[in-house]
Amino acid sequence: MTFDYHAYIDCFLTGDDEALVERFFAEGCEMHSGSGVRRGKDGMLEFLNWAHDGVRECPRIQSFVQTEDQVFADIDMDFHATKHRPEFPFGEMHPGDTITVKFLARYDLNGEGKITYLVTSAWPPEQGVTKLPPLGGHPSQIAAYHAYAAAFSNGDAPRYTRFYTDDVVLDLSSLPPIETAKGIADFYNVMFRSVRETLTVHSIDASDERIEVDCTSRFTAIEDAPDFVVGALAKGDCVDVPILASYTLRDGYICKIHTRRGGEPVFTRAG
Repeated sequence: MTFDYHAYIDCFLTGDDEALVERFFAEGCEMHSGSGVRRGKDGMLEFLNWAHDGVRECPRIQSFVQTEDQVFADIDMDFHATKHRPEFPFGEMHPGDTITVKFLARYDLNGEGKITYLVTSAWPPEQGVTKLPPLGGHPSQIAAYHAYAAAFSNGDAPRYTRFYTDDVVLDLSSLPPIETAKGIADFYNVMFRSVRETLTVHSIDASDERIEVDCTSRFTAIEDAPDFVVGALAKGDCVDVPILASYTLRDGYICKIHTRRGGEPVFTRAG
């Protein structure tokens, strides 16, 4: 059976580590890297679950050579963080961070087209790598949107505004348009003093020109907010609002955001 390296990469890009290991690795496989040795499918899966805890890893093939029993590959690997990983092997990452690392990898194959041995070496982060525009239709760019949403939910304006053009416009429908990256950051910095917004993404349809997102915005009052636009909130209250968000992209950056409600708000009162 022939090993299909492109199919392996496509499976890797789904983020389904269990399917990747089951489909492409042999029972007695080994992985050797700078961070240690992993043996067997269970060892591989344990490592991947740790490495990918709050970090999506998205390979982009630069070149590869395949023989009957080996693959040699040059890969630019994008890492997108949706949680804080202070101990991440390539440096501390916060929600919204992206780094790219060049890997050189050798895969030994058995007669069934499964990986028996994988050895990788890595360059320092951002050295000698290619870069994609931040957002778009590639699986890595879609993973980057999730990192953006995590940074926004974390209230981290310096990180979520990295995804904006300077002249970005936000149209919330219920308020006048908010202009510029600084204007958006200022608006949410004020709102977040009393009400925090957390995004739960349900689906994404992305191209290099637009991103359409079906999500739920949960607004949680950390102080009394009697004038909150969705409805009055007391400290500890929250309200879930279905949102349909459209993002217009320019060169991979968000230049316009338009949101509309996708359903009725659902309030949960403290206590």
